[in-house]
Amino acid sequence: MAHYLVIVESPAKVKTIKKFLGSNYTVAASQGHVRDLPKSSLGIDVEHDYEPKYITIRGKGDILAALRKEAKKSDKVFLATDPDREGEAISWHLATALKLDEKKMRRITFNEITKNAVKASLKAPRDIDMNLVDAQQARRVLDRMVGYRISPLLWAKVKRGLSAGRVQSVALRLVADREEEINAFIPEEYWTLDVILKIKGEKRPLTAKFYGTDQKKMTIRSEQELNEIVKKIENAEFKVSDIKTSERFRKAPLPFTTSTLQQEAAKALNFGTQKTMRIAQQLYEGVDIKGGGTVGVITYLRTDSTRIADEADASAREYIASVYGEKYIAAGQTKQAEGKKIQDAHEAIRPTDISRTPASIKESLTRDQFRLYQLIWKRFAASRMMPAQYESTSVKIAAGQYRFSVSTSRCVFDGFRSVYTEADEEKEESNVLVGHLSMDSVFTREDFDTKQHFTQPPAHYTEASLVKALEELGIGRPSTYAPTISIILGRRYVTKEAKNLYLTEIGEVVNNIMKQSFPSIVDANFTANMEGLLDMVEEGKVAWKDVIRNFYPDLDEAVKRAEIELESVKIEDEVTDVICEECGRNMVIKYGPHGKFLACPGFPECRNTKPYLEKIGVPCPVCGKDVVIRKTKKGRKYYGCENNPECDFMSWQKPSKEKCPDCGGYMLEKGNKLVCADEKCGYVKTIGK
Repeated sequence: MAHYLVIVESPAKVKTIKKFLGSNYTVAASQGHVRDLPKSSLGIDVEHDYEPKYITIRGKGDILAALRKEAKKSDKVFLATDPDREGEAISWHLATALKLDEKKMRRITFNEITKNAVKASLKAPRDIDMNLVDAQQARRVLDRMVGYRISPLLWAKVKRGLSAGRVQSVALRLVADREEEINAFIPEEYWTLDVILKIKGEKRPLTAKFYGTDQKKMTIRSEQELNEIVKKIENAEFKVSDIKTSERFRKAPLPFTTSTLQQEAAKALNFGTQKTMRIAQQLYEGVDIKGGGTVGVITYLRTDSTRIADEADASAREYIASVYGEKYIAAGQTKQAEGKKIQDAHEAIRPTDISRTPASIKESLTRDQFRLYQLIWKRFAASRMMPAQYESTSVKIAAGQYRFSVSTSRCVFDGFRSVYTEADEEKEESNVLVGHLSMDSVFTREDFDTKQHFTQPPAHYTEASLVKALEELGIGRPSTYAPTISIILGRRYVTKEAKNLYLTEIGEVVNNIMKQSFPSIVDANFTANMEGLLDMVEEGKVAWKDVIRNFYPDLDEAVKRAEIELESVKIEDEVTDVICEECGRNMVIKYGPHGKFLACPGFPECRNTKPYLEKIGVPCPVCGKDVVIRKTKKGRKYYGCENNPECDFMSWQKPSKEKCPDCGGYMLEKGNKLVCADEKCGYVKTIGK
């Protein structure tokens, strides 16, 4: 009887797949990559047409020996690594490392780890797709060139252990640019004016919001403007001027891609991107279902396609008809808007069997697995359902020349919302009194409700919104979002506080060096174009070495130029007048994981360190002592008094020596402007950069 060997990546898959195949199949795991570029050197022969020098990864010798032994005994070897570029490259490396005979080696892929999918893949084996392998080789070589050529410059300039990366440096720049935008933001004042009306025949009052005139919508910019409007309508008669009723539809969401799953899991479940991917991997590789054995419950988790297989679509519609009724089934497949190139080899992320409801397998899953599976299941079910239908009523109320508005929305048919609502979905306005209004309604004004507001700066990035930005800009791919974010957090270039991402001092230094010396590397358009070239390599339209040949000479020139420029400003340990209380030497400024700190130059004999409080030459607005740069526990920079904790002054923006000429308060530097710290004062002055 013929004997077959199936090689997968992880031991978890071995356990799942073994149960689907007969005794003439052996399933073994390579445990990820088996060959890579060496850690100790660039590993790319620049002199000989950029040939990569692959070596066996340390610790993988025994695994390869065992696989080689098993391959010799087998009539056929099926390489069943993940169905993407990286998986294809691992299969190619395995074939090379195991010296597999081309005649007995075949490549198989499956989008889900179920009995049907695995058996179907064995019936449709193919050759290794070298276009996919080359796209992965190009990415690996580009990343290696950027990392290994630029990182030593950062070590020389700042401290050892820092790194630059082709995608991570762009992600860092996005966070830095947003922080700059927030720091330079100047709030603008505006006011809201609500009127509280009593409707004849109704007990409860109605609140209507100021809209503007009958010609246009207005924003009230100042208290003076507000008072003028109130004065004009104080004695005016309030009456209905217009009633509009309309029908509105809310479309069902598309099923999850890697990016949208990471975003929604962050909002709905408070999962970080790494955690989402780790749990999704477990659900994909297989969980032990009571009474059903080990099976993969979701499809492949690295995808940017929203396509659904016809078979899965049909079974979803069948399920919806039986549980919710025929009227809930969507009329046709919802399509993703055409735009950037989608790697459409995969489907969207969906349950492998829609009849396997979250409730039915809850006992077989951990709490986090259940929550993520439920999110995926609900989103997929909703994507095959009808839109939700609303009846909206909008009423304009006239008061002299001005108009107030009040509206309500009533759900007529819940459609997909019977299964799923998005985490950040706004609550529908439901003002039952609006339904009772007619053109003849009689009002009595009870009161005006006025409030002062200020416009808010753009929000700090969260992991979810950074993933969204990377995807929209075409930077990175489904498999790179989570590792990119974990690198900039792990290197402490960025810190996370209450979901928000903030730039640290060390992140600011690295970003400034990258912008100054390697502007194209941190340019979003350049990086997105590079992703486009990698897609063209995958399609066989561009040779992978052409991409490298065009990229490396420019990088090499930029590195050589930066070595000369940065050498002249190399940071030496700056000696301070702070005396080490343990050995009497003058302490020096060094860079640590969170930025600057004071250390004794007598290290290792004397290991004394203390925080470095850099004075900015501005007196504290509260007590008059010096304002210093401080850092939160996680490394985020702020300005505080050197006399802390006795004085509690703190500011995220840099305070200025200059006092506000209008109110006498302290001012803040925001970009090229000085702004009064008291928003209500609102004084702004332009200064030179």
